[in-house]
Formats: sequence, structure tokens, C-alpha cells
Amino acid sequence: MNCHYPFKGLGVALVTPFRQDGQVDYDALDGIVENLIAGGTDFLCVLGTTAETPTLTSDERLAVTEFVIKTVGGRIPIMVGCGSNSTATAVEQVRKYQLDGIDGILSVVPYYNKPSQEGIYCHFREIAKASSKPVILYNVPGRTGVNMSVETMLRIAREFPNVIGVKEASGKMEQIEQLIAGAPDTFKVIVGDDSMAMEAVRKGCAGVISVIGNAIPATYGKLVHLSMEGRYDEAAVIQRRLAPLYGLLFREGSPCGVKALMSDRGMLENVMRLPLVPVSEALHAEILEGFEGIME
Repeated sequence: MNCHYPFKGLGVALVTPFRQDGQVDYDALDGIVENLIAGGTDFLCVLGTTAETPTLTSDERLAVTEFVIKTVGGRIPIMVGCGSNSTATAVEQVRKYQLDGIDGILSVVPYYNKPSQEGIYCHFREIAKASSKPVILYNVPGRTGVNMSVETMLRIAREFPNVIGVKEASGKMEQIEQLIAGAPDTFKVIVGDDSMAMEAVRKGCAGVISVIGNAIPATYGKLVHLSMEGRYDEAAVIQRRLAPLYGLLFREGSPCGVKALMSDRGMLENVMRLPLVPVSEALHAEILEGFEGIME
């Protein structure tokens, strides 16, 4: 693996904590970032899906990014989400977020519009041309409504050297294997599903961008790092403990589940921005029961 590739191992898609009045809670954000670094997180993803980014204002997005950069202080790499279903808007974001301390941008397949594969290619062509930072594609068809094909991803990877990888969250292991098999050496695959990390790393993924890692970075990080070291039997022990919990955290939307857990651990207030709301009392109880015995 290219030693200069910054995004490998355990990446965490950072939540955005809010106060009861709905404003960003920067004190909580500071504590979360420090806990992630202390827990062995290898890199952070700021302004991803888990950050409730669509509900953040443009000013808040910049402020959160700048705060995380300052807090991290160069200790671990950072990628920042820059995406839109308008190519022009995405390009504008990419140009605006060229900040010191950012190691790459994560850009999602255009959502809602349901573009063709050619449209997806043209969208990322413009982003690649505009960005002075490395670009990581983000394929998450469950949210965008369209799957970026392996052929399209590899076409982009071969034509634009600054596109260095993809967060692959289609949930399709076959697609991940095809990507890894066909990718140039400069293009890495990062899995976007917590439950698939161990198997995806075994198949050749560079790592994972995790949701559950927000709450239990040391425990989940151990699973990822054991997998990266080829110690799959040991990783499987942790995987069996966590397996029932992955679905619980997403049952009523994300990051609602992981925020419920984090609030009980004193990390943040259990506050989302509409249209997301806290999980039901019944699910909250299930989540807490599921995490009993998983202590760091």
C-alpha cells in the first residue's frame, strides 16, 4: 500500500453534537474528537452523512471544519465532505474548503436527481478538475437513489490521478471485490458499512469509515486493526459481540442510534435536527441492553 495514502484503518464519520437549544455544541465536539484520537482512530471524516450535514448552514459547515482541524492539530488525517446534487454547487464547495489541515475531500454521488453513469462521471470530472486536494468518491445508493457502477468508478480513477479512493457503501461485497481487482495502485477502497469491515479488509479494503466508532473507538478500532494485521480469528470474537448492535443503531435512522448511545455515555446531548428525531424509548432501551458488557 502506498505509504503516502492517508486514509487507512479506522476512520470515523464524525457526529455533530447539538445543545438543547439546537446550536452546535463545540465543547462536546472537542471531547468527542479527543476521545476518538485517544481511542486509536486513524483518521476523521468531517461533514459526512453522520454529521447531519444537510441540516448545517454553510457558515456552520465551515466553522465545524475549522474547529476540528484546530482540535486535531495534525495528529491524524482529516477528510471533509463536499457534495451536492448540483455539480456547480459541489465545485463551489470544493473550492471554498481548501483549508490547511485537510488531507482530502469526500464527495457523494449526486442524490435525488438519479443521473446516468455518464452524468455521474461528468459530475466527478468537474470536482476532480476543481480540487487541489485528493478526492475520495462516496457511493451510497441507499441514500442517493443510484449506484455508481464499478466501471464508472474505475474510469474516474484511471483518468484523474487526484481521485485516490472510494468510500463504498453499497453493501455489495461482490462490487467491492470487483473494484479492488480492477483498481490502479493509486486508488484504494474504504468500506462504509460497520458490519462489513472485517470481511472487506480481508478482501483488500484499506479500512472503514465508521459510525459506531464515534461511541466505542477503542473496541471497534481493535476489530479493524486486528483485521488489518490479518488476525481474523481474534477480530471475529469482537465481530460476534458487536454483530447484533449494528442494525439497532440504524433502525430509526443515523446518527440517531449512535447519538442515543453517546448521550448515555455522557459524550453529548441526545439532540438531532429535524427531520431527524431521537430514537424511540423502546429502541433506546434495546441499544443500551445490546451494549452492556462492551466497555472500554
